[in-house]
Amino acid sequence: MMMRKRRGWEMRESEATPEDVFRDRRRLVKGIAAGSMLAAAAPWLGGVVGAGSARAAGAPDPTADLYPAKRNPRYVLDRPITDEEDVTHYNNFYEFGSQKEIADAAQALKIRPWSIAIDGMVEKPFTIEFDDLVRKVTLEERLYRHRCVEAWSMAVPWTGFPMKALVELAKPLGSAKYVRMETFKDPAEAPGQKQFWYPWPYIEGLTIPEATNELAFMVTGAYGKPLEKQNGAPLRLVTPWKYGFKSTKSIVKFTFTDKRPVSFWETLQGSEYGFWANVNPDVPHPRWSQATERVIGTNERRPTLIWNGYGEFVAHLYDGLKNERLFA
Repeated sequence: MMMRKRRGWEMRESEATPEDVFRDRRRLVKGIAAGSMLAAAAPWLGGVVGAGSARAAGAPDPTADLYPAKRNPRYVLDRPITDEEDVTHYNNFYEFGSQKEIADAAQALKIRPWSIAIDGMVEKPFTIEFDDLVRKVTLEERLYRHRCVEAWSMAVPWTGFPMKALVELAKPLGSAKYVRMETFKDPAEAPGQKQFWYPWPYIEGLTIPEATNELAFMVTGAYGKPLEKQNGAPLRLVTPWKYGFKSTKSIVKFTFTDKRPVSFWETLQGSEYGFWANVNPDVPHPRWSQATERVIGTNERRPTLIWNGYGEFVAHLYDGLKNERLFA
C-alpha cells in the first residue's frame, strides 16, 4: 500500500486551536502618537473619495496584455484561495492610513510613470521604468500564503517574477550583502506620510541569499490582472516565509549595500519588530501570541506554521545564526 507523507505546510482541519482575543499593533501607533506628539500632529486622515477597487479613470494599464500569466505548479496551498474582494479591501498600507479600509484612499497614488532606481554596490547604477522592467522578465503566477504579524492570514494568487531576476539585472558587486528597498514618498498623494512620527519613506531589507532564494517574489499582479494600488502597485515584494510587513509595497529604489538596512518598523519600535521577521508560532509578539492565525474571509483559526510552512525552501538560510533574533 502506498503511504503518503504530509508536507510541512499540510494540516488537518481538526488541528485548529483557539486563541485569546487578538490585540493588533495599532495600539503601538496610538501609544507613539499620544501626548504632545498627538497634540502637535495633524488630525488622522481617513479615506478620500476614490474609485474603490477599480483603477482610477484614465488610460488602460499598458501591461495588461501580460495577464493572466501561467501558474507555476511548484507552489501549492493547503487552503482555498482568499476571495479577491477580501484581499483588495483588507490591507495594511500606512501611507494611506492606519485603518484596514484604505482601498479608496490608495487610488490617489499615481503609478504611471513609475521609475525604479538601482544603485549602491552595483556594477553601474541605473534607473528603469516599471513598464520596461516588467517586459525584461517572464511573469508567472504563484499561490502563496500571506501571514501578517497581526496574526491574520490570506492565500493569494500573486503574479510576478523571482527577485533573483532583478538581482541579476542589477549586477551587484561581490561585496554587497544586503538589498535595501525603499517605497515612494509623496505626502500630497499619501496623507499618512504627513504623520511625522513615522520614519518615512518605508524601508525594508533582505540579505542577498534571501533575495535570491526561489521564494522571494517581485509582485506585479494578482488574480490574473495588474496589481491594485492598495496592494502595492505597481511593484511590491512578497516573502511568504516572513511576516507581511517585510513585503514592502510600491517600491521605487533597490540599493545594494554591505550594511544591514534598518527597516521602517524596526526604526519605529525595534524592541517589537526586528530585521529578520521570520514566522514562528513559538515566538510571541511582545503583545500577542503567534500560535494561531485568523484566516481572512472565513475567520477560521489555524495553527501557525514555522517559516509559515515554507521551511523546506528557506530554513537553511539561517544556519549558523543562533545568536540572531530571527523571529519578529
